[in-house]
Amino acid sequence: MNRILAIIIMLLLSFALRAQEKQQLYNLNFNTWSRSGVTWNPYPKDATPSQRTWDTANRALKILGLNSVMPEEEHVAVKGGKAVKLVSRKVFGIFVSGSLFTGSFEGVVGTSGAKMKFGVPFKGRPKSLSGYAHYIPGKVNFAKAPYLAMKDKTDIGKVDVSLTAWPEPRLYDTTKDNFELDGDPSVIASDILYFKTATDGYVRFEIPIHYKDDRTPSFIILTASASAYGAYFTGSTDSVLYIDDLRLNY
Repeated sequence: MNRILAIIIMLLLSFALRAQEKQQLYNLNFNTWSRSGVTWNPYPKDATPSQRTWDTANRALKILGLNSVMPEEEHVAVKGGKAVKLVSRKVFGIFVSGSLFTGSFEGVVGTSGAKMKFGVPFKGRPKSLSGYAHYIPGKVNFAKAPYLAMKDKTDIGKVDVSLTAWPEPRLYDTTKDNFELDGDPSVIASDILYFKTATDGYVRFEIPIHYKDDRTPSFIILTASASAYGAYFTGSTDSVLYIDDLRLNY
């Protein structure tokens, strides 16, 4: 009897480990949203910590009654669900890229910045990130160093994925820091896809994930942005990026 119980426990542990190895994130299909006043949130009302996968800077725009990230019900890649629509905007004369990220928005800093925590707990080692994207770039009408040369050129969108061995999420203050992973020894993998031209409606994409070593990740960072250099206040207020049905592939 004890031997049978031990075998059952071993099997359950094995199944649990396999599930962890093939871990997905909540709301990768963007079908779940809630609203706080005018502000759209990419998670359910009264969400548990594991359900708050995504966040945005929408709360910084609520005073204007605006959102830069919102659900899309009509223009979707997968029928029967929703997509996410990212729109870059001008706010009080400052460029704000339509961006979505795994982590949490921590609040505004003065009138020209914000604090965000990047990364949610994650233990898997996926081979790639796939999904569908429709990109409509505008002409860059805001540009700051080191991207001044992009002024009047076609904007660029992006989707990226990174896995890290951080002990906790990374706090980023846009008034002080640029969120860069290059050179960080805690980064296990970091790959990015740029959309440098308009797409013909939705296109399927897949981003291969290249690992530097065999460490087990502790956090995953996924971001999508209608203006890839929005952190540098560079991009177009006419740029729009739709994303639908993301999936981590093993």
